[in-house]
Amino acid sequence: MKTDHERAFDLFSEDLHRSSVIKNVQFKQITGLPFVYLWPAHQADQSQLEDQLKRSAAKAMKGKRLTLAMSYVRKSQAFYVYRVRFLVPQRKMFCCGNFCDDCIRFT
Repeated sequence: MKTDHERAFDLFSEDLHRSSVIKNVQFKQITGLPFVYLWPAHQADQSQLEDQLKRSAAKAMKGKRLTLAMSYVRKSQAFYVYRVRFLVPQRKMFCCGNFCDDCIRFT
């Protein structure tokens, strides 16, 4: 069974592959960080690519407690590179019954 994080990344990938603004998408993990390589369609510029990334991420995160961390890395002659991560909340969201100091019941 996949986690919300894994399902969100799958939905994100599917939505980017269907986009008319993007000709090709490739995902790479380098030193544990996810990078997205985007080859734009002929009429697309960088702002359109970033808008598509944000729209696809919003669709993927809908109904889940995730946030987007996206940063532009570099541009080659043919493609753009972005680091895109879905972050999970740092705060505990339920009581495990172990009487932890940072228990959700104490907030």
